[in-house]
Amino acid sequence: MDKKITPRRLAGFWELEPEKEVIFENMIDSIKGVFKTHCFLPLDTPVMELSEILLAKSGGEIDKEIYRFVKGSTDACLRYDLTVPLARFVAMNENTLSFPFKRYAVGKVYRGERPQKGRLREFYQCDADIIGDGALSLVNDAECVKLYADIFDKLDINICVEVSNRKVLFGLVRELRAEEKFSDIAIILDKLDKIGKQETVNLLKELSLSDQACDKLVRLVSISGKGEAIDEAEGLACDEAFKEGINELREVYRYLNALGVCEERYKINFAIIRGHNYYTGTVFEAYIEGKRNLGAVGGGGRYDDLAGYFSDRKLPGVGMSIGMSRLFNLLESEGMLRTEEICPVKVAIIPMGQTLEKALEISAKLQNAGVSCEVMAEEKSFKSKMKQAGKVGVPFVIILGEDEVKNNVLALKDMNKGEQQTLKFEDVLNIVG
Repeated sequence: MDKKITPRRLAGFWELEPEKEVIFENMIDSIKGVFKTHCFLPLDTPVMELSEILLAKSGGEIDKEIYRFVKGSTDACLRYDLTVPLARFVAMNENTLSFPFKRYAVGKVYRGERPQKGRLREFYQCDADIIGDGALSLVNDAECVKLYADIFDKLDINICVEVSNRKVLFGLVRELRAEEKFSDIAIILDKLDKIGKQETVNLLKELSLSDQACDKLVRLVSISGKGEAIDEAEGLACDEAFKEGINELREVYRYLNALGVCEERYKINFAIIRGHNYYTGTVFEAYIEGKRNLGAVGGGGRYDDLAGYFSDRKLPGVGMSIGMSRLFNLLESEGMLRTEEICPVKVAIIPMGQTLEKALEISAKLQNAGVSCEVMAEEKSFKSKMKQAGKVGVPFVIILGEDEVKNNVLALKDMNKGEQQTLKFEDVLNIVG
């Protein structure tokens, strides 16, 4: 006899049991519903792209994490995010798209990094972006923040979106005459929450920054709150980019108020920097209320030129993203998953005696009416079938015996209430439909 292969899954690749997959898909459906309400269009790009496309905007650590394949003359990579494929799509279709172009995408992305808590090699990303032609109103930045508020309200999760503008930090750095060190400074300040104030100052001093410069930078990223936080930061610098960032923040804040976003759902926090250099203006991150230590559940911001590597046309954009696999794992570990609709079956029919064909007929009628229904046709005892229905959480069971068939009625049991009644098909449909 051949030796059996031990079934295993690749480390870092995501897989859910069917019951959890139901919850996950319900989350995705809720999020897609919000996107559609905001008039975003769906876009599903290939999982694999030509390497020259996918690597055009990468660099540094990302290059090391990409899954790359050569097959014959084709050099291709698995996508590591949903943004570069969007850039390629927009560049290919820029003459036929209607701008602003609003798209959402939900799909798997791949990163060949060491698997650990919160980091997977395969995971679902959920993105929404708004792309302009030449210019793009800051109203769209506010709309991306509102998307977070609406999405997490739909999921019954209280979040707060923390908003800033990278021009503010850049302007301050330029006024401190450290412009050439901006990327390094941004990376250090972005770690403030994790490493603390003193270690942040120590790292900044390693860049040969003066005590005064370090003090101003740390003061800026320590400012947070509502609209008054913008006023507090305003006096830290006079640089033009700094002033522009402050004014843009005020404008976005006004639009959030006009859009009716609950004031508890957003605030200003100048510590929000976002490590990626392609962000050029508004930046934001979403945190679960009372659980900020768990890290951001989403983030995004404004970028000046989405498709600069693929087109001469200036296509500014703003986008938001949610790491769905990470969010799901986080909610599960915190006991915050909505589990009320795990069972995909609303009605189970148990045929008794010679009633299987009639049971199949009734099942088809219920399914045609939009009710999820299945017939328990296996050769098992009535008791074991009822036990199975209860175990998986079926809310209604139809018990179909020969007397019911003869009298053209159905015995319907409400599994939650423990009540059973004999009804006509139409009455059953009114209850379970």
